[in-house]
Amino acid sequence: MSSLPILQSLKESILSANVKALYGEPIAAQGKTVIPVAKIIYGYGGGAGGVGNSGTRGEGSGGGGAARAIPVGVVEVSDRQTRFVPISDRKKLAGAVAMGIGLGMWLGWRRRR
Repeated sequence: MSSLPILQSLKESILSANVKALYGEPIAAQGKTVIPVAKIIYGYGGGAGGVGNSGTRGEGSGGGGAARAIPVGVVEVSDRQTRFVPISDRKKLAGAVAMGIGLGMWLGWRRRR
């Protein structure tokens, strides 16, 4: 059995992500329309193999794939303007600030020695 049909089947099922997967349904409230925006990450793989020319004995095939949607922000539409508002990860920001402070303290301590 060839791995090409397996890969094609996986590709068709995983790559079904379209514009609706990236941009959510618009939500209208208080004179503004908000459209959620996401980043889609996907991957897939498959293969087939066999042992010698023994017919169907010792042959196998398989495949798999995954997709992930990560929210990145919203598009905000109002009478005045249209703008993209990113979603920031506060934990990552706090970690980066803590690392910066720690590095600064370590460099200061090292400089005094």
